[in-house]
Amino acid sequence: MQIKLTQKERMLLEDGKKQEDLCVKKYQSYANQVQDVQLKNLLTEIAGEEQHHLDMINQMLQGMQPNMAHKPSSPTVEAKATFQGPSTTDQTLLEDLLSTEKYVSGFYDTAVFESADPNVRQAIQHIQKDEQNHGQKLFNYMNSHGMYDIQ
Repeated sequence: MQIKLTQKERMLLEDGKKQEDLCVKKYQSYANQVQDVQLKNLLTEIAGEEQHHLDMINQMLQGMQPNMAHKPSSPTVEAKATFQGPSTTDQTLLEDLLSTEKYVSGFYDTAVFESADPNVRQAIQHIQKDEQNHGQKLFNYMNSHGMYDIQ
């Protein structure tokens, strides 16, 4: 099915494309910097999901119905018995990623309301839900490791 984008939809998708590209790069880079193996696996998993979002946006920009099915394929790294837990660097990177997810989710909230095509709107809602799930995963990790106090 072909999608004919409005000028506004094209502009929003181009902005989303930049955001998703940045997210992919951040998650990949941070996965290579963190100390905790569990966190490395989480960031690698989310990087794959962000790449899927980027692929979906590129499909829509080409006028195609996006493929919303994502097959995770990230290999996991085995934890070493001597590992002590996340570092302060890990916390700083997580704080940056959580802030990024908050921003990107807000961006998609606006994009949903400004999309005329129901297929575009549905795809953006799908991406936004994933972004919110990413934020929840990051928050849960941070909270369970004493990095985010909810008192």
